[in-house]
Amino acid sequence: MTVRLLALLILLWLAPWPASAESLRCEGGSVTEGDSRLSLVYKCGEPALRDTRCAPVFFPGTLEVVPEEFALQVLPCVLEEAWLYERGPGELTATVILRGSRVRSILYGRVPR
Repeated sequence: MTVRLLALLILLWLAPWPASAESLRCEGGSVTEGDSRLSLVYKCGEPALRDTRCAPVFFPGTLEVVPEEFALQVLPCVLEEAWLYERGPGELTATVILRGSRVRSILYGRVPR
């Protein structure tokens, strides 16, 4: 094997695999990506903390973010909410990201910044 091929194989092996959909298990049942805000509150109750922000807007066809002061003049704000659930001793905190009243993603063990 050449050094380049070996390096490529190592990079592919170390590359993260596509993430699978997370779920949050609560007393009222499990919440998964795509569930409604109503389902989240029904199954898990109110969060310990909430935060709301405007979701980033990207230039068409790129991954470059449009500065917020310009994006708000042209496009309406799409609200994105982060709900923090403290799950008890020995359990990781769960942050549920909501966009458009639907669960967009669930992150574990993240400390809010």
